[in-house]
Parts: sequence; C-alpha cells; structure tokens
Amino acid sequence: MPEENAAVEAAAAEAAAAEAGAAEVTAAEVTAAEVARLAGVGRAAVSNWRRRHADFPKPVGGTETSPSFSLGEVEHWLRAQGKLAEVPLRERVWQQIAGHPGGAVTALVKAGAALLVVRDRPADWLELTAVSDERMTTLLRPVLDQVLGARLGPGHALTAVPLRPAAMPLLRATAELAAELGARQAFEFLLGRHLDANPRQYTLTPDSLAGLMAALAGPAARTVLDPACGTGTLLRAVTGATALHAQDSSPELAALAALRLALNGPAQVRAVAADSLRADAFPQDTVDAVLCHPPFNERGWGHEELAYDPRWEYGFPARTESELAWVQHALAHLREGGTAILLMPPAVAARRSGRRIRADLLRRGALRAVVALPAGAAPPYGIPLHLWVLRRPAPQAAPPAGLLLIDTAALAADGQLRSAWPAVDGAVRDAWGAYDRTGSVEEVPGVSRVVPVIELLDDDVDLTPARHLPPPAAGGGPAELTAVRERLGETLGRATLLTPPPATAPAAAAARPPMTTIGELARAGALELHTGTGGGTGSAPVLTEQDVYAGTGPSGTLAATADEPVVTAPGDVLVPLVGGAAIARVVDEATAGAVPGRGLALLRPDPAALDPWFLAGFLRGTANNRRASSHASTATRLDVRRLRLPRLPLAQQQGYGDRFRALAEFEDALRLAGRLGEQLVQGFYDGLSDGTVTPE
Repeated sequence: MPEENAAVEAAAAEAAAAEAGAAEVTAAEVTAAEVARLAGVGRAAVSNWRRRHADFPKPVGGTETSPSFSLGEVEHWLRAQGKLAEVPLRERVWQQIAGHPGGAVTALVKAGAALLVVRDRPADWLELTAVSDERMTTLLRPVLDQVLGARLGPGHALTAVPLRPAAMPLLRATAELAAELGARQAFEFLLGRHLDANPRQYTLTPDSLAGLMAALAGPAARTVLDPACGTGTLLRAVTGATALHAQDSSPELAALAALRLALNGPAQVRAVAADSLRADAFPQDTVDAVLCHPPFNERGWGHEELAYDPRWEYGFPARTESELAWVQHALAHLREGGTAILLMPPAVAARRSGRRIRADLLRRGALRAVVALPAGAAPPYGIPLHLWVLRRPAPQAAPPAGLLLIDTAALAADGQLRSAWPAVDGAVRDAWGAYDRTGSVEEVPGVSRVVPVIELLDDDVDLTPARHLPPPAAGGGPAELTAVRERLGETLGRATLLTPPPATAPAAAAARPPMTTIGELARAGALELHTGTGGGTGSAPVLTEQDVYAGTGPSGTLAATADEPVVTAPGDVLVPLVGGAAIARVVDEATAGAVPGRGLALLRPDPAALDPWFLAGFLRGTANNRRASSHASTATRLDVRRLRLPRLPLAQQQGYGDRFRALAEFEDALRLAGRLGEQLVQGFYDGLSDGTVTPE
C-alpha cells in the first residue's frame, strides 16, 4: 500500500537523514535523575557526588541546569566507588534507546522490528548474531523484510527503516533483554519507559478502560479497527481477534502501534499512518468491531472538504462536532450487527449543534447505550467522559425501543477511582450484557435505566445519563443516615478517649542520644530498603502514594513486568518519596500482601534491632523531612537514606513506639470521623432537597 504509507516512508526518510547527519557511534547519555536510578539513590545524592568528588564525570551534553553525562563514564565511576556492581540490562538497553542519534522513536522501531525476528525466527537470529556488525547489517535486511511482510503486510513502510552497523549493538542488547523478559514484555518495557519520559506528547488510554471497551465489543469480534490508534492500547486489549486494523495521523505512533500489536499476538496487523477522516486507509473494509478514543474538540477535522462524503449517513456534522464525524466513520466501517465503542467528551451528548444527528442515531437504532464514567477514568482526567456503544442496524430490523443509560459517578463518589474501578467495570458490563441479551435491564436508581427513545426525542435530544436517571435515596435513605450518625458518634467518642495526654518537657539536663541515618542502618543490615515500582508478576493489589496519604487499603493494579515484586509484610514501613509531607505508615495485617507502588520506599526493619513504630514515628518529624528533602521546580523529593533517628536500645525504642502507635490510632479515628461527618452532612442536604427526609 505505497500511497497509504507515504507518511510513514517520509518519517523513515527523515530518521535516516537524522542518523546520517549524526555520528555513527554516539555514547548513550544519562541525566542526573537517571544516574540516581542506576545507583538506587535520591537525586540529591548525585548532586553531592558532583560537589564532593573531583573525579565525577564531567557533563557531555544537556544544559547548565540539566546536564547529561556519558553512561560509560558514569558506570565506570560508580563501580570504582563501590556504588554499583553492574548496570541492569534493562537500564543499559533503555539508555541506548534514549541516546540514539536518530531519536528514541527511531530506536524503538528498530528494536521492535528486531524483537519480531527474535520471536518469529529465533534460529535465524542466532545465525545473524554470530557474525560481525557489518555482516549482520547486510544479512538482517532480507530476514527483517520477510518477517515484517508476514506480520504487517507486504511492502509495509517499516521496511524502509535504515539499518547501519552502528545500530547492531542496540539490537543485540535488545535481544538479550528479550531472553530475560520475553520479546513482548521487552518491547512493552522500553515503550513504557519512553511514554513515561514524555508524558505531554501522548494522550494514553488506561489499560483498565481499554479492557472495558474491548469487553463491550463482545467475544465474537474477530476483525477490529481503531481509526485513532495511538500506541495501540485499545486493540491490544482485544482477545481472540484474527485481524487488527490501525490508523493514526502520527507516523511514529502508527509504527509503534504496528510493532506492539504484532508482538502482542498472532492476529494479522495492518497499520497505516494517515488522517482517518481525510484519508481513510480502509475505505472498503467492514469489521466486527470498532474501538476508538478519538481526538476531542477538533475544529480542523475536514469540515470543508468532506461535505459530500458518503459516511455522513446520519447527517453532516457541524464544524464543532468532530466527535460525531468519528461516530459516523466508525459506523461506516461496521458490518451489519457490528459494535462500535467510542470514548467521548460529555458535551457531545448535549450540544445543540449535534441534536439532529443524535436524534437520527436514536430513531434508526444505531446508538444503543451511553455510559457516564467517573472523572479520572481517562485523559483529560478532570472531566467525567462518556462511552458511546453503537451498532450497525440491519436494513429490515426494528430499532430498539429504548436507550440504555448508565451513570457510574456514584460508584466512585469518594474520589478513589482505583479502588472503585472494579465496581464501575462490573456495573457497566452487567448492565450492557443484560440489555444486549434482552433489550431491558433492572432499573438501579441513579446508576442504570433503559429510557424509551420517544422520551429522548425532544427539542434538545440531551443524552446525558444523569438527567434521565431517577436519583438514589439520599445517603441510602433515613435508615442509612441514622446508621452513619451512630457510627460518627461512636468514632468521636473513641477519638476523645485516644486524645494524647498533656505534653511534658524533658529534664533540662537530659542529653540527646547519638543519631544515625536510614542509609547507615541499611548498610549495617538493621533494615532492608526497597523502592516501589507497582509492577511484577501475579495479581497482587498495589498500594499507591494516595493510599498511604489517605490511610486506605491498596487501590492500584499491578503493571505486568517480569520482575518478582516486593510484597508488604506486617511491620514494614512505607514512606512517600514525592510531595513534601511528613508521612510514614506501618503496614498492618489489612495492608500486608500488597505491592508498593511508584513513588514509595519500603523499609523492612530487623525486629531484633528496630521497632517499626519507633522507626515510622521519627521518620514523620517535620525537621527530619526538611533536612532530607530536595526541591525541584515542580515537586519536593525525599532522599529516604538521609532521614535520621536516634540510636537507642530496643527497649527504649519500644517505649517511643507505643506512643507513636497511639498517635496513629488517634489520627485514624479523626480521619474516619471526618469521612463519616461529610457523608452525614451531604446525606441530609440530599435528603432534604429531594424529599426523602423531612425537616422534622
């Protein structure tokens, strides 16, 4: 498809030019933050090394305020200082990706293509790597073209990506990483690091939401299209597909998505770089399902040049209704009975400029459900987005009499979307499953209802779920409000009993004990220090920074990596590393068995040497945290190794620990009382305003 892949070919040519103008061999560079990650220390420690050690490597790039250093020189210095035994393979490969002269995306594309060969032609790869880099470059090209042609279609633009001897060390290292992690996991790790390093360049659909959208498409979806595929997250969530069609206006995203999907499973992948509305790459193709997270609020979507396009079967979208253009594009690619799931901004359900198209979608039975998600489900995170579920109607089939409306906001009313997501996901799947089978659902006040289409066809055709769902009983009704009031009374009474006694000053002659640091205790073996990643194997829940701050249970989900995760045990101490607040939490039976998330340090004290409550209490000291914190332009970061505590015998530690434990119980009681008080107040406001509670 040469005309379809012109944009990708142009990008490949541009990357080739960039590489040709760069040095053939460019040493990978690392920032101070990446040096800290290699050594397992805080950023402040690297700044100290630069000041105190004249032989610390000099900057080789970057800026005066954000310098970069040669990875090789840094590795040599760290090893000479005894601060590094060996750079982990994954870090070494990532630094080669990040420091590639053609850019990280070019390196990722080459690495992904090599991983396809490693997975699909392992014997050929072993033969290729047994020769010199120059000879490997010559032999790899035809093998690579065959593998790419088999998985992505003949003549795919990725075959134009240049190969040079200077790139062979990266490909060899990537293959080593695949031997350690697996080809798919290796690419997911490298792509994830790139996305994490450039958060403002990409709009990502969370995996949890992608899983829900794929589930709504149904298990029978064998051919699936995403016309705004991004990095391929939605198509990757589909199981059992035989053909995946992906299109994106960004050549680099189309290339990354193609490789990601090809490495993810056996389905045939066709990925094209072009604007789906202006230059549809699959104009004659129909599929079982369309999944799409389109760009929102685009004015330049092609309103002028596409006025007579045959896709506008339900009406020509206004300039301000780009989302309705994507809806009709999706419907145009569905076979009869096929399903489309689109993520939409909530304004599309109510804007007057789109009411005629919404009305026609309802009358003809194309729109089957509108699902209001809680705020935070996907970017932009401050807006409660909607899912639209559409189906291509058969010509002679009678349209359904009602539209399924679901509002999940109440299921995440406490703002903890991670912990509430299983309930949100389950409610949507259950309601849609029942509606899809029978055309009706059991009404759940405030959550779900099938609304007769005739009720919606008024002057506004407003499809916002909350405006058509009966409200739930305020706070669960008077009985529930009474129960909340009783719990609040008990909690306030307990908080009163737990109030600390009056403070007493120490004797004037009392000498302060000698101090030590967490770093010294770790080196002495008195405690273990681990940095949370939120990733690993298995299905353990993840304890996030927000959970530690709020004193709640684990709400995160585990990111799939090949690492064996560190799991919390009773007596561990968790400390957030970013934010500046003095917080330390002792793990109890309720939070044991969770994986520490990113941004958390886990301290595991030796019970024969350290009391965990003594440790956590001193780590919460304000002055202690100030001394151990460094301040970047946007955040305060804690170097946990610099936190201090006194050297005391275990018996004296336990005396402090008992008092610190009592303070933590008092804090928990106050926190619970606050939540119950807010629930009671809001429940009475709601009950009095909707008539379920009387003033008497």
